Amino acid sequence: MGRRWERSVAVVGATVTALGVAMTFYAARQPAALASSGSGSPAQSAAASPSSSPSPSVSPSPSPSLPSSPSPSPSPSPSQPPTAVAFGGTAAVGALFIVNKGKLSHLCTAAVVQSPHGDLAITAAHCLLGKRLGPAGNVIFAPGYHDGKFPHGRWAVISEIVDSRWRKDRDPNDDVAFFVVGRHGRRIEKYTGAETVKTSIKLPQLVQVIGYPSATNLPVKCTAPARRLPRAGYLQMVFDCGGFTGGTSGGPFLMDVNRSTGAGDVIGVIGGYEEGGDLPSVSYSPIFLQNVAALYKQAIS
Repeated sequence: MGRRWERSVAVVGATVTALGVAMTFYAARQPAALASSGSGSPAQSAAASPSSSPSPSVSPSPSPSLPSSPSPSPSPSPSQPPTAVAFGGTAAVGALFIVNKGKLSHLCTAAVVQSPHGDLAITAAHCLLGKRLGPAGNVIFAPGYHDGKFPHGRWAVISEIVDSRWRKDRDPNDDVAFFVVGRHGRRIEKYTGAETVKTSIKLPQLVQVIGYPSATNLPVKCTAPARRLPRAGYLQMVFDCGGFTGGTSGGPFLMDVNRSTGAGDVIGVIGGYEEGGDLPSVSYSPIFLQNVAALYKQAIS
């Protein structure tokens, strides 16, 4: 099991009247293909949000577009990896929270992505597994969250879009979810800007990875190369950098980051193999191939 999501849930103590944001949710657009998490498999057990464990992963279905390598299991780079540093955050990346009895419990990390409707974000699919979404749901997204502050507000997670192979088999190569967020009369992208989704990028690639550890109120970031995971059957990237502890699942792998705005091209999210990694110094992401390109096309339609 990975250690990047609810295993280290931290309650930040922010009061939410009548479950916070549910009072001003707008009637969200609901594409026919949107998958409701209310009927999905229960999520892994959490300290502040009890639930059942997700279905165990089965052997993933490798894509013919990128042949797998028979090399042995990976290990951290022999040289000492860098360590992530805390910073004040960036507008388009934020924390996912569960609302529980008026308190916010940190869940995962997510990022706003470009869409025609201006209301779309991305995270790891396992972060939303079994969660209650929608206007009456209890999952919110806080872009730019830091030091207990919500500079761009709190947004309800209305619905998710995941690959059918993830829904059926929990294939780690498809551990990616797009989700629609809502606040009455507002579009999140207008306030935060957005990352650009890029697929089929050549590796290795220098990326900046951002995540929200559950033990702190600040995000962390680290820049290092993302390379192909040399493990048969897994179409994954591996990223060596310390400090990505519980709560960083869903954190974006960003390429070509703009120094002024902090926006970049998202080519991965912490997740997939080992649900993102069992060690704080080694993180994984599904490689964004045709499967993610098709999923993104579905999400923006």
